[in-house]
Amino acid sequence: MAINSALSKPLKLSPELEMVVGSGPLPRTQVVKKLWEYIKKNDLQNPKNKRNILADDKLKAIFAGKGEVTMFEMTKLVSAHLS
Repeated sequence: MAINSALSKPLKLSPELEMVVGSGPLPRTQVVKKLWEYIKKNDLQNPKNKRNILADDKLKAIFAGKGEVTMFEMTKLVSAHLS
């Protein structure tokens, strides 16, 4: 039960993250959902490997300047933008 409450607790978002997912606070689950909506809407999945995300300028601000990240890397990098 404690794990779920941690995931559903609204967190403060960095300005960079708010540029992509909208204004916070938001729970981590919503942040990830909205990130995927943004990635799909802007066709930012690598066509050769759908598990990789190709960063546009807004995502690069979240992904520590990287042009391409894996799904797992994305989760770690996004955590730095939540408090």
